[in-house]
Amino acid sequence: MYALVDCNNFYASCESAFKPDIKGKPIVVLSNNDGCVIARNTEAKALGVPMGAPCFKYERFFKQHNIHVFSSNYPLYGDMSKRVMSILSDSTPDIEIYSIDEAFLYYGQNLTFQPAVDGENLRKKVLKSTGIPVSIGFAPTKSLAKLANRIAKKYQQYTEGVYVMDTPEKIEKALKWANIKDIWGIGRRNTKNLIKIGVENAWQFTQLSDQFVKRELSIVGLRLKYDLSGKPTLGLEALQPKKNIATTRSFDRDYNDFSHLKEHVSSFAVACAKKLRKQRSNCNAVTVFLRTNPHKIEQPQYYNSITVELPYASNSDLVIAKYALIALEKIYYDRYHYKKAGVIISDFTPESQEQTNLFEQKDPRHKKLMSTIDKLNDKIGEDKIRLGSQYLGKEKRWKTRQGRLSKKYTTNINEIIRVKV
Repeated sequence: MYALVDCNNFYASCESAFKPDIKGKPIVVLSNNDGCVIARNTEAKALGVPMGAPCFKYERFFKQHNIHVFSSNYPLYGDMSKRVMSILSDSTPDIEIYSIDEAFLYYGQNLTFQPAVDGENLRKKVLKSTGIPVSIGFAPTKSLAKLANRIAKKYQQYTEGVYVMDTPEKIEKALKWANIKDIWGIGRRNTKNLIKIGVENAWQFTQLSDQFVKRELSIVGLRLKYDLSGKPTLGLEALQPKKNIATTRSFDRDYNDFSHLKEHVSSFAVACAKKLRKQRSNCNAVTVFLRTNPHKIEQPQYYNSITVELPYASNSDLVIAKYALIALEKIYYDRYHYKKAGVIISDFTPESQEQTNLFEQKDPRHKKLMSTIDKLNDKIGEDKIRLGSQYLGKEKRWKTRQGRLSKKYTTNINEIIRVKV
């Protein structure tokens, strides 16, 4: 038996978990720089707030309907996700963390396991321990568990957040209910092609011949068909190291002087390097891109990117930032005003498998230096120790616009929740 556990309206739930007075009230969470809506709770959806709604256009609407608006608080969301996943892993060691708010669980042939009872207990435990409501779908396969979760979430008043799809009758009913466009793994292009031949729901998809599905959707589509038919084909996947890492941001305003862009790009490069060290890898290439504001059509538009190969594989802040700035110099022109930039590192090799270069060798002191910087930043605060290129003067000049940021209740001792007695 598989289960898919999905946190309900995760970002909004994280915000309301520490503010009981706003539970049950409309909540939206904004993107970087408070740009647009990236998360809504059920109450905000009912009021008609669309995903991606620009904040400046909906400001009056938010006030009119008393909608609580928050800036993205990723340290809080990340820590709350870890807490939820830790509780889920106590339920079974076989877990695949699918996203920040979703995880697949596998219970095998455990004869003492009772999905309905144990699922309800697990849901209550997560809610009591973290304040985050979850929906749980149980089924014989991963894709059916995904569908069962969708039913559990959509019909909360009947399922109470837990739905068990454990009979052929339930499976057939669910497959006939599920629109083909909503099936996990189908994709937009395949959806259009399937609708053209009259396949409008998941049940009709499972009735297609194996030869047709394999020809039109490849072996991946055939596996999905088997999985939806109740034959376990898609097993849990082990967490794999990322093949590339990107840090990109839209700026709080347009910049055209090189010094400001240098701060941004250097900081993005350092953020990428830190993530790279966490998965114990080195990179061999750095890509930098710049983009003007596409919404300001009265200004000249420009977009460019460039990839620079490193002389040797590295995960050092100093090396990656150095070559990111070299790349920046090659694509920067002072006649443009830039709204967004980003750094992408790629071509990874394991940290334990380093190849030497006859002409250029890495500085062995960097490894110990980076380890020390990471430990200090983790202990005294994020980015307290930075490269000189990351800021000019005592403090960095650029900051992400976060006018509605909540506290870091679980990750900063100075912002821990206070109880008055």
